Amino acid sequence: MFEAPFLAPRGANHAPLSPLALFERTVAEHPAATALIAGDKTYDYVDLDAAVQRMAEGLAGRGVKRGDVVSVLSANGPEMLVAHFAVPLVGAVLNTINTRLDPAAVRYILDHCGACLVLADARSASLAVEAAGSRPCLVFGSQSVSGLVPFEVMTGPVPGHRRDWRQVVTDEWQPIALNYTSGTTGSPKGVVLHHRGAYMNAVGNAATLRFNPGTVYLWTLPLFHCNGWCHGWAVTAAGGTQVCLDGIDPEEIFAAIERFGVTDLCCAPVVLYMLLDHPAHLSRNGASRRVMVGTGGAAPTTSLIERLDHIAFDLTHLYGLTECFGPCTVNRLPEAMADAPASEKALWLASQGRPHFTAPELRVVASDGRDVPADGESQGEVVLSGVTVMAGYLKDEENTAEAFKDGWFHTGDLAVMLPDGRIQIRDRAKDIIITGGENVSTLEIEDVLHRHTGVRLAAVVAAPHPKWGETPFAFVDADVDLTAEELDRFCRTHLAGFKRPRQFVFEPIPKTATGKVQKFVLRQRAAEIASETDDDRD
Repeated sequence: MFEAPFLAPRGANHAPLSPLALFERTVAEHPAATALIAGDKTYDYVDLDAAVQRMAEGLAGRGVKRGDVVSVLSANGPEMLVAHFAVPLVGAVLNTINTRLDPAAVRYILDHCGACLVLADARSASLAVEAAGSRPCLVFGSQSVSGLVPFEVMTGPVPGHRRDWRQVVTDEWQPIALNYTSGTTGSPKGVVLHHRGAYMNAVGNAATLRFNPGTVYLWTLPLFHCNGWCHGWAVTAAGGTQVCLDGIDPEEIFAAIERFGVTDLCCAPVVLYMLLDHPAHLSRNGASRRVMVGTGGAAPTTSLIERLDHIAFDLTHLYGLTECFGPCTVNRLPEAMADAPASEKALWLASQGRPHFTAPELRVVASDGRDVPADGESQGEVVLSGVTVMAGYLKDEENTAEAFKDGWFHTGDLAVMLPDGRIQIRDRAKDIIITGGENVSTLEIEDVLHRHTGVRLAAVVAAPHPKWGETPFAFVDADVDLTAEELDRFCRTHLAGFKRPRQFVFEPIPKTATGKVQKFVLRQRAAEIASETDDDRD
């Protein structure tokens, strides 16, 4: 009886889920609230809405329509945030591109996705021109740069005709964004994200990270990386304020924190060390107003926790992937641990926590597909299922099918399930080192190396070995006086012999623009070094 046609969804009781609906609500609810701060300019939500309408009108006037891809090469300027609402407002798909890529890599992305238009800020204008070929390009602002036609959206008259997102977003499974994986494993894949997932992710992030109208979010994470982990949509949904900076400058970051009353920021661990190593951090010593800092990657060390506590930064450990709209698990310290020793805090934050409010269902499964015991020791692969998982990889049916085999999205990350339900990532499946028949976790070795006070960053990969098949090589960013001999002695006290790195390489560690270590580059380098050395140690 409940299947009767007159009980089916209809216009009055059904609408597609989209972050555009959340934006519309916030503009109506908080029109005069500060939405965006960029340089010496402040925009309320009415101003931001006007900019979105201007950009959407400009895109439509240039022939952009539903299903088209609009690529953007820009730093975290106001136009970059506007594009997250204006591009989908005409039914198009937003493709934000890493501005640190070389022209050939950008050209690959533009060709692969068939972008119909490229938007760029002034700093990336020449890159856009070189990579775009015959594609039309526009530059944000009122002045031509590198011969590009200017595209001013932050000022000027508001279009007389207001665009309604419901006219173009008729299916919540429509793509809203196309993000190319950051290249830690080789050729990038185009991750297709949908309106439904973006909506649910925004609601989940806002609820879990406690974004609200009093939130002042500082952009230290690139908006071109997984749409800034999708926080642009989340903070807007909560009616908060977003502060844009020209780049990652510690002095400017600390000045902005004080000037604008920043409450939240997210960044890669490398940015945290950059902040702590700059003299400007001394201005925060003894600060009473605390800042929530979200980060992923390696487990935070006791030393890092102590140093962050001195400047009133509270760390939240996150885990996620571009394929699941950014963070899907969150681990923050319980209030009861606020005054605990840094070593205890570091132990707690070593795990990646539990799925957030609207995150996918998460399991850790063995090779037979069964859940591993929640004993903190049995290792398996993290698999996900839920509304905040991608639609698939663009033009790549084979890899999409492989990723979604057995009805779950396979992350390729290996983890254990703790007795309290939190997960702890142990390694990438592809990063496991098999030496003499033994499986060795690169993360385990990296965690040990990070305990040494002289190590700033360590990355461990497999190198070929004539006797053992593979052997661990450690690439280390360290204090100038740290030696391989000292690190070897340190590892001997913490690691079994077969897990101990056979080489310590002190040279710059290649990273993506978001601070993720490019291990495929290190594996190539390790193979080169191994071919030049003769290491027969047991």
